[in-house]
Amino acid sequence: MAITASQVKELRDKTNAGMMECKKALTETDGDLDAAVKLLREKGIAKADRKSDRAANEGLIAATISADSKSGVIYEVNCETDFVAKNEGFQAFVKEIGDVLMSGDAADPEAALALPAANGTLEETMKAKFLEVGENLVLRRLDRLAVSGNGEVASYIHMGGKVGVLLQLDTEKAETTSQDAFQALIKDLTLHIAASAPQGLTRDDISGDVIEAEKDIFRVQLRDQGKPEEMIDKILIGKVNKFYGESVLLEQGFVKDPDVTIAKLLENVSKELGDTVTIASFLRYGLGA
Repeated sequence: MAITASQVKELRDKTNAGMMECKKALTETDGDLDAAVKLLREKGIAKADRKSDRAANEGLIAATISADSKSGVIYEVNCETDFVAKNEGFQAFVKEIGDVLMSGDAADPEAALALPAANGTLEETMKAKFLEVGENLVLRRLDRLAVSGNGEVASYIHMGGKVGVLLQLDTEKAETTSQDAFQALIKDLTLHIAASAPQGLTRDDISGDVIEAEKDIFRVQLRDQGKPEEMIDKILIGKVNKFYGESVLLEQGFVKDPDVTIAKLLENVSKELGDTVTIASFLRYGLGA
């Protein structure tokens, strides 16, 4: 008998098994939904899916960079316990996911799950891993960066996968990226971003709502300190500038030398290299954030 898309969806909703697994089970059971559920459980496919309502709050942040360092992907894979997250087998599996992600151009987890992998699709491969580790696994998010001209993409994973950074630096000259000073800079910047957690590259990246919320907090603090109303707006200018200095990457003091801003660091290294090096984009992931 012909199996309809609605039947496949209903079975998938019940078991969270893959689409092809559901269609095959329905075909083998002549469209009998209950029998198909039983068949999937007998095969061990639905066993993993019964775990899917358990919270996957642990896991790893990882990143994979292309061989030419022109592109990269940062992603988060969640599991249920820190014990599994620290397991070498799980960590190797997370690396395999990165290789799959780099093989395609999926921009979100849903699209990524359809990419070809070891056991059919990435979704099917992850389901097989469910059974092995006995925990719910989730590809929570992913983002990509890619150089269109000259430059490089680099990554840094901190605290055993609790924090990850993906950074794109652009240059005007192709040969600049091979210079030691450039490689030292890109490494320093990824370390800085991991440690300093900037909210944006420039002031334009900080939303007006965030700034207004900060101003409201500052006003309350200043009033509690007994500052006169006519002075508060003037004082707020300095407070907001300080907030920008702490939150905007280019205005932050470099972690290795707080007296030097990141903008100044870029300027200094650019002069040393005889080129113009710019931060095109960066991404910072915190586990579960």
